[in-house]
Amino acid sequence: MAAEQPPGRSSGEGAGHDGAGAAGHGGAAAPAPACPDERPVRRSGRTRRGAARTGADHEGGYGSDGADGAGAPERSGGASRRGRAEEPADPESRARDICLRLLTGAAKTRKQLADALRKREIPDEVAEEVLTRLEEVGLIDDAAFARAWVESRHSVRGLSRRALAQELRTKGVAGDLAEQALAQVDPDDETEAARALVERRLRTTRGLERQTRTRRLVGMLARRGYSEGLAFRVVREALDEEEAGAGEQDGAYGDTAYED
Repeated sequence: MAAEQPPGRSSGEGAGHDGAGAAGHGGAAAPAPACPDERPVRRSGRTRRGAARTGADHEGGYGSDGADGAGAPERSGGASRRGRAEEPADPESRARDICLRLLTGAAKTRKQLADALRKREIPDEVAEEVLTRLEEVGLIDDAAFARAWVESRHSVRGLSRRALAQELRTKGVAGDLAEQALAQVDPDDETEAARALVERRLRTTRGLERQTRTRRLVGMLARRGYSEGLAFRVVREALDEEEAGAGEQDGAYGDTAYED
């Protein structure tokens, strides 16, 4: 009697499986294979799609013609166009905005602001008008700038009158305004500042020969604008005082040892 066919399977399917089992295992029944529409086939499709997406992302990440790579410059260009659109169109408004931004951080001389406007291609007549108006309202004050500059640079950096005068000229301060500001520093102030500089550097030269120490300390003062005569005098006095102090200490130690 013929074997009864299992329900849910066609006769063709059964025959195919029986034939395969007979050929491979001597007639033994083989396990039924997975249906063709099972999950492995769908995973394979997703894997291919994922690989395609990964490749696209990879190309875009390295700046190729992918969507991400093309989009970034476009956003940057848009931001630049918006920034240019927000800038005032007329030269006078532009000049005023440039000056006010520069004056927000620190005081500036008229020459410094004029140089900045020239770099931004503001017409000279417009720049002069804006700068004059800022002077009238007190936002530009070269005299006050010079006084504050001299006081700060002399007390903090120990610069001499000559060095300060050179810096004020570079910043465009007029000669008479510079002289008024430099009057704050008299010869005694210069000498005291030079002594303070030498005292701070004296310890770093200990152990060297006196001639070497003198050369280095005098050079340090010269770089700050002090005259050669003043520099040599201050350095010689500082070294003499140091040697005298060391001799007194040696004498004190010798007396103590003798008493013991």
